[in-house]
Amino acid sequence: MFKSILVPIDLADTDLAKPAIATATTLSQNWNGSVRLLNVLPMTPVMLAEYVPADFDEQQRQTSEEALAIVARESGIDPVHISSVVRQGGIYHEILEEAVHMKADLIVMTSHRPAMRTYFLGSNAGHVVRYAKCSVLVVRH
Repeated sequence: MFKSILVPIDLADTDLAKPAIATATTLSQNWNGSVRLLNVLPMTPVMLAEYVPADFDEQQRQTSEEALAIVARESGIDPVHISSVVRQGGIYHEILEEAVHMKADLIVMTSHRPAMRTYFLGSNAGHVVRYAKCSVLVVRH
């Protein structure tokens, strides 16, 4: 049923992602599916561009790819059934784009307990749930 599972991860807080990874691992093993880990890097603000090295975005991407590789190894998923990708842009927009690109059957993501500002502004998980073309499982942390 769920052959292709996308798991967005915030590398600044990998502990938050552990429940989503565990859930995706179980589901992928039950359905002989694959898991793709995704990290979204923010765009470097134009006003800061002159203050950072020319290859700043590439350095960030490389660091994120290395960190995702470690998370993938520690997940316990067979290496042939797990992959990772780093995208740059708005978080929920890039999650939705990657889900379409990889033809995901399911997005598994964690969410904090909502803060007051989340009720007014919305959250990334909320946007993904509303606009995803596939099923979304939000694991509360």
